[in-house]
Amino acid sequence: MSNKTQPKGGEFLLRELEPDLCFTPEDFTDEHRMIKETTQQFVDNEVLPRLKEIEAKDESVVRSLMRQAGELGLLGTDVPEEFGGLGLDKVSTACVTEPMGNAASFAVVHGAHTGIGTLPIVYYGSRELKEKYLPGLASGEFIGAYCLTEPGAGSDAIGGCRTKAVLSEDGKHYILNGEKIFITNGGWADTYIVFAKIDGTDFSAFVLERSTPGLSTGAEEKKMGIHGSSTTPVVLEDAKVPVENLLYERGKGPAIAMNVLNIGRYKLGCAAVGGAKGALKTSVEYAKGRVQFGKAISEFGAIREKLATMAYRIYAAESGIYRTVGLIEAALEGVDRAAEDYPAKASAAIREYAIECSIDKVHGSEVLDYVVDECVQIHGGYGYSAEFPAERYYRDARINRIFEGTNEINRLTIPGEMLKRAMKGALPLVAAAQGLMDEIMEYSPLALDLGDEPLAYQAHMVQMMKKATLMVAAVAVQKFMNKIINEQEVLMRVADMIIETFVTEAVVARALKATSAGAAKVELHQIMAQLYLDEAVGKLQRWGNEVLAYVAQGDEGRLQAMALRKLLKYQGLDSISMRRRLAEAVIDLGRYPLD
Repeated sequence: MSNKTQPKGGEFLLRELEPDLCFTPEDFTDEHRMIKETTQQFVDNEVLPRLKEIEAKDESVVRSLMRQAGELGLLGTDVPEEFGGLGLDKVSTACVTEPMGNAASFAVVHGAHTGIGTLPIVYYGSRELKEKYLPGLASGEFIGAYCLTEPGAGSDAIGGCRTKAVLSEDGKHYILNGEKIFITNGGWADTYIVFAKIDGTDFSAFVLERSTPGLSTGAEEKKMGIHGSSTTPVVLEDAKVPVENLLYERGKGPAIAMNVLNIGRYKLGCAAVGGAKGALKTSVEYAKGRVQFGKAISEFGAIREKLATMAYRIYAAESGIYRTVGLIEAALEGVDRAAEDYPAKASAAIREYAIECSIDKVHGSEVLDYVVDECVQIHGGYGYSAEFPAERYYRDARINRIFEGTNEINRLTIPGEMLKRAMKGALPLVAAAQGLMDEIMEYSPLALDLGDEPLAYQAHMVQMMKKATLMVAAVAVQKFMNKIINEQEVLMRVADMIIETFVTEAVVARALKATSAGAAKVELHQIMAQLYLDEAVGKLQRWGNEVLAYVAQGDEGRLQAMALRKLLKYQGLDSISMRRRLAEAVIDLGRYPLD
């Protein structure tokens, strides 16, 4: 990618479809593929065989596996080389995160450690803090945790923070008092990133060690899923922290918390893809072996349709996530990863794509939920039995819609961030919306002449999805103005339209690139792109109509509804035959067909 044409965060809604600017798994280098394969082998050969011990919370096993992961470099892709890591690009980190997503509870230990437990020090720590903690975190000698959530605070983690830090009389320590809850790795961690308000006002972050006087952990939570991860309260009673362990600057905690959450969001989406691929593989294996009415249930159309839908939704989530990772990496093109200012520039690049990170989190976690639910259904009664992995997949998946900010908070963040950028002049949404109704009235879907190029119709429909989303959002904003923030039901539907538009564009761009390159299995790329768009257009029609019916009635409402119908007028396809062909590929390979 070139920085000259690099889309800004959220700008995808305003630009033409640009397949060449969309990074895909087919663009991996040999090094990326090697990293992904190494991680997959570690999960398959080291983690999953010890799953029973992990699920029993055997800390010694988890620590041993973390050290093995450290030796393989699977903990240090984001840690600079001079501090014991590998200092690799963001795509490499994704190539570790995705297969690790199929590592059951160990994925949670690994994800919290490498993300929120390590990156605040990478991006915001002083040189002394980096030298002191990063080598141990990268090697697996230390396990990291992140302490933000408090009792009663819920999603308002910053405003609801009651943990207080006060400077000691000699000026050498901060004294922290408060309680954090739901802390992943809480009972095992050696280092804790802890947020507190200095003098009760300035929200700030600190690095604490397990040995910190006054720091203690409570009992393990009894959780629905992810049984093999440690989740505890962290209690601070006059905990003495050296002033040198303040991260960044006093009062800069919001920047640290939100940016690290943005990273966690796209990484969670990436891990969800890995988990979904694992659940699909489990489903196929069971369906091929389960005989009913004299033949394997994988031969029945109802089961095949499930497998096909699981596959193309995974394709969509995968496409959206690697598109985002590619955008972040492209923003860092030419920046020396070994340079002292790299963490600051990487942090700024991730912040730029906060909208896309939220999209990946919501979409990836909900695709995973769909896949694991169908995994249980394919197993029938056995899917409800703990003797089969479908049951664990189902329980473990549910937390992902809560981790890294609930999906509801992320949905509200997406249009909220877009409007905020528009008001600052960073995103020309107003200019794009002006004159849109006249343009729609002149548009004639019956007069289209798109030629015979593969996916030309799908590429056109992506542009219509963008216009439909802009139109619905503009109508809502015009109606409610600055009170739109109180119309959460409207914002949620607009967010869903934005999410599906971003993901569908990533899907079509990926399939177009595969077609242009003559990629292997190009037919499957094309089928999955068509099936996903077919599904997405219907969703946009429903959400858009719901918003318009609420916002306007009478002649105005009818005019807007007619405009939406014109934009999203869609020529259907033979989805049954396409699903059959895709299911055949999934069953033949016994897994997601494009790995």
